[in-house]
Amino acid sequence: MYNTREMVINIDPNLIVLGPFVLSWHGLFSAVGLGAGIWIAVRLLQGTVVPEDDVMTTAFWCTIGGLVGARLFHVIDQWPYYAQRPLQILMLNEGGIAIYGAIIGGAVGGALYARVRRLPVGLLADAGGVGLILGQAIGRIGDIINGEHHGTHLPDGHPLGVVYTHPNTLGEPGVPNHLAVGYELAADLAIYGLLLGLWGRLPRTGMLFWLYLLLYSVARFFISYFRQDTMVAFGLTQAQLVAIGCAAVAVWFLVYLLTRAAREPQSPLPSAASAATGSSAPPVPAAPAEPAVPAAPRASSSDPSA
Repeated sequence: MYNTREMVINIDPNLIVLGPFVLSWHGLFSAVGLGAGIWIAVRLLQGTVVPEDDVMTTAFWCTIGGLVGARLFHVIDQWPYYAQRPLQILMLNEGGIAIYGAIIGGAVGGALYARVRRLPVGLLADAGGVGLILGQAIGRIGDIINGEHHGTHLPDGHPLGVVYTHPNTLGEPGVPNHLAVGYELAADLAIYGLLLGLWGRLPRTGMLFWLYLLLYSVARFFISYFRQDTMVAFGLTQAQLVAIGCAAVAVWFLVYLLTRAAREPQSPLPSAASAATGSSAPPVPAAPAEPAVPAAPRASSSDPSA
Protein backbone atom coordinates (compact mmCIF):
# COMPACT_ATOMS: atom_id res chain seq x y z
CA MET A 1 0.00 0.00 0.00
CA TYR A 2 1.41 3.38 -1.02
CA ASN A 3 0.71 6.79 0.43
CA THR A 4 -2.01 8.60 -1.48
CA ARG A 5 0.12 11.75 -1.55
CA GLU A 6 2.71 10.06 -3.75
CA MET A 7 2.41 9.70 -7.51
CA VAL A 8 2.41 6.02 -8.49
CA ILE A 9 3.52 4.92 -11.99
CA ASN A 10 2.61 1.35 -12.88
CA ILE A 11 3.38 1.16 -16.62
CA ASP A 12 5.47 -1.45 -18.42
CA PRO A 13 8.48 0.42 -19.88
CA ASN A 14 8.39 -1.87 -22.94
CA LEU A 15 5.67 -0.78 -25.33
CA ILE A 16 6.21 -3.56 -27.92
CA VAL A 17 8.15 -6.81 -27.55
CA LEU A 18 8.53 -8.96 -30.69
CA GLY A 19 11.15 -11.61 -30.03
CA PRO A 20 14.50 -9.85 -29.70
CA PHE A 21 13.01 -6.53 -30.81
CA VAL A 22 11.93 -4.23 -27.98
CA LEU A 23 10.39 -0.78 -28.42
CA SER A 24 10.39 1.15 -25.17
CA TRP A 25 8.40 4.25 -24.30
CA HIS A 26 11.73 6.06 -24.23
CA GLY A 27 12.44 5.04 -27.82
CA LEU A 28 8.96 6.04 -28.97
CA PHE A 29 9.00 9.51 -27.43
CA SER A 30 12.57 10.09 -28.55
CA ALA A 31 11.39 9.50 -32.14
CA VAL A 32 8.36 11.74 -31.64
CA GLY A 33 10.56 14.45 -30.14
CA LEU A 34 12.97 14.22 -33.06
CA GLY A 35 10.13 14.64 -35.54
CA ALA A 36 8.63 17.58 -33.64
CA GLY A 37 11.99 19.29 -33.39
CA ILE A 38 12.62 19.01 -37.12
CA TRP A 39 9.07 20.22 -37.85
CA ILE A 40 9.38 23.41 -35.79
CA ALA A 41 12.84 24.15 -37.24
CA VAL A 42 11.51 23.84 -40.80
CA ARG A 43 8.55 26.11 -39.96
CA LEU A 44 10.78 28.75 -38.42
CA LEU A 45 13.08 28.82 -41.45
CA GLN A 46 10.26 29.32 -43.95
CA GLY A 47 10.69 32.63 -45.72
CA THR A 48 14.43 32.82 -45.02
CA VAL A 49 17.37 32.38 -47.38
CA VAL A 50 17.69 28.64 -46.60
CA PRO A 51 15.84 26.36 -49.06
CA GLU A 52 13.65 23.69 -47.45
CA ASP A 53 15.66 20.88 -49.08
CA ASP A 54 18.80 22.15 -47.36
CA VAL A 55 16.94 22.46 -44.07
CA MET A 56 15.87 18.82 -44.25
CA THR A 57 19.34 17.62 -45.25
CA THR A 58 20.90 19.62 -42.42
CA ALA A 59 18.39 18.03 -40.04
CA PHE A 60 19.41 14.61 -41.34
CA TRP A 61 23.08 15.18 -40.56
CA CYS A 62 22.19 16.72 -37.20
CA THR A 63 20.22 13.56 -36.42
CA ILE A 64 23.09 11.25 -37.41
CA GLY A 65 25.59 13.27 -35.41
CA GLY A 66 23.20 13.54 -32.48
CA LEU A 67 22.53 9.79 -32.33
CA VAL A 68 26.23 8.94 -32.49
CA GLY A 69 27.14 11.55 -29.89
CA ALA A 70 24.27 10.67 -27.55
CA ARG A 71 25.07 6.99 -27.58
CA LEU A 72 28.81 7.58 -27.29
CA PHE A 73 28.47 9.82 -24.22
CA HIS A 74 26.08 7.32 -22.60
CA VAL A 75 28.36 4.35 -23.27
CA ILE A 76 31.36 6.21 -21.85
CA ASP A 77 29.36 7.18 -18.76
CA GLN A 78 28.18 3.56 -18.26
CA TRP A 79 31.30 1.80 -19.55
CA PRO A 80 31.51 -0.89 -16.81
CA TYR A 81 28.07 -2.13 -17.93
CA TYR A 82 28.73 -2.02 -21.69
CA ALA A 83 32.22 -3.52 -21.36
CA GLN A 84 30.49 -6.74 -20.30
CA ARG A 85 27.75 -6.45 -22.95
CA PRO A 86 29.31 -4.91 -26.10
CA LEU A 87 26.38 -5.86 -28.37
CA GLN A 88 24.09 -3.72 -26.20
CA ILE A 89 25.90 -0.64 -27.49
CA LEU A 90 23.99 -1.01 -30.77
CA MET A 91 20.55 -1.44 -29.14
CA LEU A 92 19.38 2.17 -29.49
CA ASN A 93 15.72 1.06 -29.58
CA GLU A 94 15.99 0.07 -25.90
CA GLY A 95 17.01 3.58 -24.84
CA GLY A 96 20.20 4.75 -23.23
CA ILE A 97 21.41 8.09 -24.58
CA ALA A 98 23.11 11.14 -23.09
CA ILE A 99 21.51 14.46 -23.94
CA TYR A 100 24.75 16.44 -24.06
CA GLY A 101 26.13 13.94 -26.55
CA ALA A 102 23.07 14.58 -28.72
CA ILE A 103 23.52 18.35 -28.50
CA ILE A 104 27.24 18.32 -29.27
CA GLY A 105 27.10 15.59 -31.91
CA GLY A 106 24.08 17.14 -33.61
CA ALA A 107 25.67 20.60 -33.66
CA VAL A 108 28.88 19.23 -35.17
CA GLY A 109 27.04 17.21 -37.82
CA GLY A 110 24.81 20.11 -38.85
CA ALA A 111 27.62 22.68 -38.83
CA LEU A 112 29.86 20.54 -41.03
CA TYR A 113 27.11 20.11 -43.63
CA ALA A 114 26.24 23.82 -43.51
CA ARG A 115 29.87 24.77 -44.04
CA VAL A 116 30.21 22.45 -47.03
CA ARG A 117 27.02 23.85 -48.57
CA ARG A 118 27.91 27.45 -47.61
CA LEU A 119 24.68 27.86 -45.66
CA PRO A 120 24.17 30.41 -42.84
CA VAL A 121 25.32 28.41 -39.83
CA GLY A 122 24.02 30.88 -37.25
CA LEU A 123 20.51 30.93 -38.67
CA LEU A 124 20.35 27.14 -38.90
CA ALA A 125 21.71 26.83 -35.36
CA ASP A 126 19.01 29.16 -34.01
CA ALA A 127 16.24 27.07 -35.53
CA GLY A 128 18.02 23.92 -34.38
CA GLY A 129 18.16 25.20 -30.80
CA VAL A 130 14.41 25.76 -30.71
CA GLY A 131 13.82 22.32 -32.22
CA LEU A 132 16.27 20.65 -29.85
CA ILE A 133 14.69 21.91 -26.64
CA LEU A 134 11.21 20.92 -27.86
CA GLY A 135 12.48 17.45 -28.77
CA GLN A 136 14.19 17.13 -25.39
CA ALA A 137 10.96 17.97 -23.57
CA ILE A 138 8.98 15.36 -25.50
CA GLY A 139 11.69 12.75 -25.03
CA ARG A 140 11.56 13.20 -21.26
CA ILE A 141 8.00 11.86 -21.28
CA GLY A 142 9.43 8.45 -22.13
CA ASP A 143 11.96 8.76 -19.31
CA ILE A 144 9.16 9.48 -16.85
CA ILE A 145 7.19 6.40 -17.91
CA ASN A 146 10.22 4.11 -17.94
CA GLY A 147 11.64 5.29 -14.63
CA GLU A 148 15.03 6.12 -16.12
CA HIS A 149 17.58 8.42 -14.47
CA HIS A 150 16.71 7.73 -10.83
CA GLY A 151 15.93 10.70 -8.66
CA THR A 152 17.22 11.11 -5.11
CA HIS A 153 15.20 9.38 -2.40
CA LEU A 154 12.36 11.02 -0.51
CA PRO A 155 10.59 10.01 2.72
CA ASP A 156 7.34 8.08 2.45
CA GLY A 157 4.35 10.29 1.83
CA HIS A 158 6.34 13.24 0.46
CA PRO A 159 4.14 15.24 -1.96
CA LEU A 160 6.95 15.40 -4.55
CA GLY A 161 7.63 11.67 -4.38
CA VAL A 162 7.02 9.31 -7.28
CA VAL A 163 6.90 5.52 -6.83
CA TYR A 164 7.37 2.97 -9.63
CA THR A 165 5.54 -0.30 -9.11
CA HIS A 166 5.63 -2.26 -12.38
CA PRO A 167 7.83 -5.40 -12.23
CA ASN A 168 9.70 -4.37 -15.41
CA THR A 169 10.27 -0.77 -14.40
CA LEU A 170 13.71 0.77 -14.82
CA GLY A 171 13.05 2.81 -11.70
CA GLU A 172 13.50 1.73 -8.08
CA PRO A 173 10.37 -0.30 -7.27
CA GLY A 174 8.52 0.92 -4.21
CA VAL A 175 11.02 3.68 -3.33
CA PRO A 176 9.80 7.32 -3.39
CA ASN A 177 12.11 9.44 -5.54
CA HIS A 178 12.33 12.96 -6.86
CA LEU A 179 10.96 12.99 -10.42
CA ALA A 180 14.09 14.72 -11.69
CA VAL A 181 13.31 14.06 -15.36
CA GLY A 182 9.91 15.66 -14.76
CA TYR A 183 11.62 18.78 -13.42
CA GLU A 184 13.72 18.83 -16.57
CA LEU A 185 10.62 18.44 -18.74
CA ALA A 186 9.13 21.55 -17.11
CA ALA A 187 12.38 23.49 -17.54
CA ASP A 188 12.65 22.45 -21.20
CA LEU A 189 9.13 23.66 -21.95
CA ALA A 190 9.82 27.01 -20.25
CA ILE A 191 13.02 27.46 -22.29
CA TYR A 192 11.19 26.47 -25.48
CA GLY A 193 8.52 29.11 -24.89
CA LEU A 194 11.15 31.78 -24.26
CA LEU A 195 13.21 30.91 -27.33
CA LEU A 196 10.14 30.80 -29.56
CA GLY A 197 9.16 34.27 -28.34
CA LEU A 198 12.67 35.60 -29.05
CA TRP A 199 12.88 34.16 -32.58
CA GLY A 200 13.91 36.95 -34.96
CA ARG A 201 14.19 39.50 -32.13
CA LEU A 202 17.86 39.16 -31.18
CA PRO A 203 20.43 41.40 -32.89
CA ARG A 204 22.42 38.61 -34.57
CA THR A 205 21.78 35.10 -35.81
CA GLY A 206 23.44 32.44 -33.71
CA MET A 207 22.61 34.17 -30.43
CA LEU A 208 19.42 32.17 -29.93
CA PHE A 209 21.32 28.88 -30.11
CA TRP A 210 23.88 30.00 -27.53
CA LEU A 211 21.10 31.31 -25.31
CA TYR A 212 19.46 27.89 -25.54
CA LEU A 213 22.69 26.18 -24.56
CA LEU A 214 23.25 28.57 -21.65
CA LEU A 215 19.73 28.24 -20.23
CA TYR A 216 19.62 24.48 -20.60
CA SER A 217 23.08 24.08 -19.04
CA VAL A 218 22.11 26.16 -16.00
CA ALA A 219 18.86 24.22 -15.57
CA ARG A 220 20.55 20.84 -15.98
CA PHE A 221 23.33 21.73 -13.54
CA PHE A 222 20.89 22.34 -10.69
CA ILE A 223 18.44 19.56 -11.61
CA SER A 224 21.34 17.08 -11.45
CA TYR A 225 21.37 17.54 -7.67
CA PHE A 226 18.02 15.70 -7.65
CA ARG A 227 19.43 12.74 -9.64
CA GLN A 228 21.43 9.71 -8.56
CA ASP A 229 24.23 10.24 -11.06
CA THR A 230 27.82 9.13 -10.47
CA MET A 231 30.22 11.76 -9.19
CA VAL A 232 33.15 12.23 -11.55
CA ALA A 233 35.28 15.07 -10.12
CA PHE A 234 35.02 17.89 -7.58
CA GLY A 235 31.84 16.33 -6.22
CA LEU A 236 30.09 16.91 -9.56
CA THR A 237 28.61 14.54 -12.12
CA GLN A 238 29.59 14.22 -15.78
CA ALA A 239 26.52 16.23 -16.81
CA GLN A 240 27.33 19.03 -14.35
CA LEU A 241 30.93 19.31 -15.55
CA VAL A 242 29.80 19.40 -19.17
CA ALA A 243 27.11 21.96 -18.22
CA ILE A 244 29.75 24.27 -16.74
CA GLY A 245 31.86 24.02 -19.88
CA CYS A 246 28.89 24.55 -22.21
CA ALA A 247 27.63 27.53 -20.20
CA ALA A 248 31.07 29.18 -20.29
CA VAL A 249 31.34 28.71 -24.06
CA ALA A 250 27.78 29.99 -24.55
CA VAL A 251 28.45 33.15 -22.52
CA TRP A 252 31.60 33.85 -24.54
CA PHE A 253 29.79 33.51 -27.87
CA LEU A 254 26.84 35.61 -26.68
CA VAL A 255 29.15 38.45 -25.65
CA TYR A 256 31.09 38.16 -28.92
CA LEU A 257 27.94 38.23 -31.06
CA LEU A 258 26.45 41.06 -29.04
CA THR A 259 29.51 43.28 -29.50
CA ARG A 260 29.65 42.34 -33.18
CA ALA A 261 25.98 43.28 -33.55
CA ALA A 262 26.77 46.80 -32.36
CA ARG A 263 29.14 47.15 -35.30
CA GLU A 264 27.28 45.17 -37.98
CA PRO A 265 23.46 45.26 -37.66
CA GLN A 266 21.52 42.47 -39.40
CA SER A 267 18.25 42.36 -41.26
CA PRO A 268 15.25 41.11 -39.23
CA LEU A 269 13.98 37.53 -39.65
CA PRO A 270 10.37 36.41 -40.11
CA SER A 271 8.56 36.32 -36.75
CA ALA A 272 7.82 33.05 -34.98
CA ALA A 273 4.09 33.70 -35.35
CA SER A 274 4.27 34.00 -39.13
CA ALA A 275 6.59 30.99 -39.34
CA ALA A 276 4.27 28.85 -37.22
CA THR A 277 1.34 29.60 -39.50
CA GLY A 278 3.42 29.07 -42.60
CA SER A 279 2.81 32.63 -43.76
CA SER A 280 5.13 35.52 -44.26
CA ALA A 281 4.47 39.20 -44.58
CA PRO A 282 3.76 40.16 -48.20
CA PRO A 283 6.22 42.55 -49.78
CA VAL A 284 5.22 46.17 -49.39
CA PRO A 285 4.65 47.67 -52.86
CA ALA A 286 6.69 50.69 -53.68
CA ALA A 287 4.82 53.98 -53.68
CA PRO A 288 3.97 55.19 -57.18
CA ALA A 289 6.29 57.81 -58.49
CA GLU A 290 4.97 61.36 -58.43
CA PRO A 291 4.44 62.81 -61.93
CA ALA A 292 7.17 65.18 -62.90
CA VAL A 293 6.15 68.85 -62.69
CA PRO A 294 7.19 70.70 -65.85
CA ALA A 295 9.54 73.58 -65.21
CA ALA A 296 8.14 77.07 -65.63
CA PRO A 297 9.36 78.80 -68.81
CA ARG A 298 12.09 81.30 -68.25
CA ALA A 299 11.04 84.86 -68.57
CA SER A 300 12.46 86.84 -71.50
CA SER A 301 12.27 90.45 -72.62
CA SER A 302 9.69 89.50 -75.25
CA ASP A 303 7.39 87.79 -72.69
CA PRO A 304 4.29 89.98 -72.17
CA SER A 305 3.95 88.78 -68.52
CA ALA A 306 7.47 89.88 -67.58
